[in-house]
Amino acid sequence: MSAADIRPFFRAWVRNPMRVAAVAPSGPAVSSLITQEITADIGPVIELGPGTGVFTSALLKRGVRQQDLTLVEYGSEFIPLLQGRFPGARVLWMDAAWLWRERLFEGAPVGAVVSGLGLLIMPPEKVTTILDAAFRYLRTGGAFYQITYGPRCPVADAILDRLDLQASCIGQTFRNLPPASVYRISRRHPHA
Repeated sequence: MSAADIRPFFRAWVRNPMRVAAVAPSGPAVSSLITQEITADIGPVIELGPGTGVFTSALLKRGVRQQDLTLVEYGSEFIPLLQGRFPGARVLWMDAAWLWRERLFEGAPVGAVVSGLGLLIMPPEKVTTILDAAFRYLRTGGAFYQITYGPRCPVADAILDRLDLQASCIGQTFRNLPPASVYRISRRHPHA
């Protein structure tokens, strides 16, 4: 991780710690963990809160093509950096809660959503809105991958139940600052 990544991330955190969930970008261990189930043939991938693009780079290493990436970032300071690093990706400057009102894709072709959002610090209504919208784009069998620095899933059971979703921890790493876990969130009844 370079100083070029840490500086804008830290500045964004200082300006708004409630919007930026960590003081530094995620490291290689958690980047590998959150992308471990994603392959080149998964199709379009939406990344929420890409920040400096650490998970984006890991997705590219897994074989996902830049043109199959839609990066949704709220922090204006990260937009030029993402556009410069990933010129083939679609980079959108917007709040992830606005996904429901955008028409990013026709139908539900998305194979995975990778989220670096700080869901733990968001109101439950916003978390519900983000997940509901993301699953409208996800095809049957698609999954939402969420990083967390907390001891359990950052999505409350009540929200999972309301949206008919389930969450399972696919791994954790202490080789990240702070230590992190990754959850796969998927439909309970994928054919319903």
